[in-house]
Amino acid sequence: MEKDGNNSADSLAVGEATQELGREPCDDEQPRYVPTELVKPPCSNDASVMYHCYLIKLKQNIDCDIPVSDIVLATRNKLDCDTIANMNFELQVQRGPLAVNFKYAGDVNLCSEQVLVCRRFQITIFRILVDHELTKLEKVLERFHLGQNYGTESIDYLLLPAARIHQRASIIDLDSVMSMSSHCNKDFGNRVCVDCPQPNNNSHVPLHTKNGMVCTCRIQNSVVYTPHTDGLYCITGLLDDLTGNSLMRDNKSITYKAYYEAKHGINMRFDQQLLLNGRGIFRLQNYLLWSRQQRKRGSSHASVQLPPELCTIIMSPISISNLYSFSLVPSIMHRLESLLLAVNLKQMILDHLPQNVTIPTIKVLESITTEGCQENLDLESLETLGDSFLKYAASQQFFKTCQNDREGLLSEYKEHIISNLSLGKLGCDRKISGFIRNETFDPKKWIIPGDYCRSYFLNEELLFDKRSIYVGGTRKIDAKIVADVVEALIGAFLSTGGELDAIYFMNWVGIEVDLDHIRYERHLQVQSEIPVDVGHLESLLDYKFQDPSLLVEALSHGSYIPGGYQRLEFLGDAVLDYMITTYFYDKYPEMMSPGILTILRSASVNNKCYALSAVKAGLHKHILASDIVHRNIDRTVNNFGSLSKESTSGLKSETYFSNVLADIVEALAGAIYIDSGYNKQIVFQSIRPLLEPLVSPYDRSFWKRFQGVLPKESIMKCRNLSSASKVVPLQ
Repeated sequence: MEKDGNNSADSLAVGEATQELGREPCDDEQPRYVPTELVKPPCSNDASVMYHCYLIKLKQNIDCDIPVSDIVLATRNKLDCDTIANMNFELQVQRGPLAVNFKYAGDVNLCSEQVLVCRRFQITIFRILVDHELTKLEKVLERFHLGQNYGTESIDYLLLPAARIHQRASIIDLDSVMSMSSHCNKDFGNRVCVDCPQPNNNSHVPLHTKNGMVCTCRIQNSVVYTPHTDGLYCITGLLDDLTGNSLMRDNKSITYKAYYEAKHGINMRFDQQLLLNGRGIFRLQNYLLWSRQQRKRGSSHASVQLPPELCTIIMSPISISNLYSFSLVPSIMHRLESLLLAVNLKQMILDHLPQNVTIPTIKVLESITTEGCQENLDLESLETLGDSFLKYAASQQFFKTCQNDREGLLSEYKEHIISNLSLGKLGCDRKISGFIRNETFDPKKWIIPGDYCRSYFLNEELLFDKRSIYVGGTRKIDAKIVADVVEALIGAFLSTGGELDAIYFMNWVGIEVDLDHIRYERHLQVQSEIPVDVGHLESLLDYKFQDPSLLVEALSHGSYIPGGYQRLEFLGDAVLDYMITTYFYDKYPEMMSPGILTILRSASVNNKCYALSAVKAGLHKHILASDIVHRNIDRTVNNFGSLSKESTSGLKSETYFSNVLADIVEALAGAIYIDSGYNKQIVFQSIRPLLEPLVSPYDRSFWKRFQGVLPKESIMKCRNLSSASKVVPLQ
């Protein structure tokens, strides 16, 4: 659409609005949102509660000495299909990636007593994994009993072991869950194991423990506490060849019985009993880290031999497989919480956009995840893409609406709009800041559902009259981080829905721009005679001008005509930046690891690169400027021969370049953009040959030059890729 443009009134209004926006402060104390889906609904103390169950399927891609077991997540609020579909990712465990998938498994009704037992189970197992201490566990469970009705709004969901295949009718492995109730009732000792078959190979014989006489089947898959070490261990079975009278495995000169008497002053009364094979409790780690340090197996992974009589059973039956699988859960739930934040933000935004606008949830998650999280996805590529489009949209907006203003004022208007301070303020005003993920996940700080001593108060907050979310405290967050997320969201809408969707989002945020075409009223006086070789330049650019005077304006320095090419340069700079950035984003989608797009863009969109391209194409011969300017240009031309082929990006070159040469390339891009009816593709087709060869992530010299700039993980990932993908470019 083409409109007539006026200008003084528009220019004044734009100037006042942008200056006011740039002056407003941004409060760095921002809320930390908690997904509503994981919060206990108010007034929900019913005798029977329905839970929606989701099977967390774990699959190891490599052989491991400890298998994994599936886990059930039970929530009071049903998760939508979009969330479940996106819970398909990998954890970076020690031996390699471990696949995680979510699957809806049905609903269950639990009575209030069953809910308490389930909560007690998950508090116990996670406290064991977090603290590795019995004393803390006992205090937590005591507080749990005293605070069962604590708070009406709190994090509330259940994480329970999944039933084995032959038990699928019940979804949850209730045997393991009910074991917690048994421990609390102190009835492990002297229990008659009615389900046991006749004794066979020591698998069902009574053993003396600190709990009393316990069947072998109750202790061989259990968590025990030993006072002499003040430690917790997972028991995997009995050692058929070792008793208290056997020589120690790591010290053949002494028996276990003698060792315990000498080392701990303990007289083993039941030295004929087989020893237990124990293993230290797993330590919680962040398995979402993109490149986790491969740690050597520590002492917690080493096997130990324990006399049964020194062991107090804490949980039984609980297999080492279940214990290991539950050690992965905090990382899994952190990803789910992050995804649910993305879902809530997506819904909040789409409530205010046209109905046909949509965006994948995973793109929103990528947009709110900063580099500080150190995960396998972050906002950097989308932020770079969004930044280039924002710069383009703002530049063309002020170029067409402020046609009487010089380039300096246009740049000032644009900077007020795209500055971190302005974008940060807009993002906070639209409550985007509360959704941002900006810290590396620490599993030891993870809030265990139902563990009231570690929970925080939640306050419900209304999001623009349509939706609500819970606030779990505040945190300091810099305006630049909020600005980066706003730019990443622009990039997300742009990459999935095109320019119009990005404009809709920008308008909602508060960035008033459009892509309407306004007739360009030129006020620069150009000589009636054309002082340049139009035919040669059109052949060089592979473009025929409808208005050759635009070509003259693009080649005219301010020393030749007042104002010169500056307005066209202002516009062309943004158009080229945007087109080159989208070119790399579309051409190398598989290369969009953290840092790659930023480096590709920086290596191609810079004054030295443009200046070098102008010299190679001979554009310096056609510049209309004063003698002083031409002398500086000649200096650049003389230096051109000393540059190596690797220096074409100009990013690290120390050679002198005249900025006028770079300005000319940008001004020509602006002239073609206007003359072609605002066609960005034609601009790129005309200017790209001048910039060749563009950098490529498949060029070995690229990795050599940026070895110390890019993250090591990005380099390793991209080196393993052998061919670029072709996708439809952004329109």
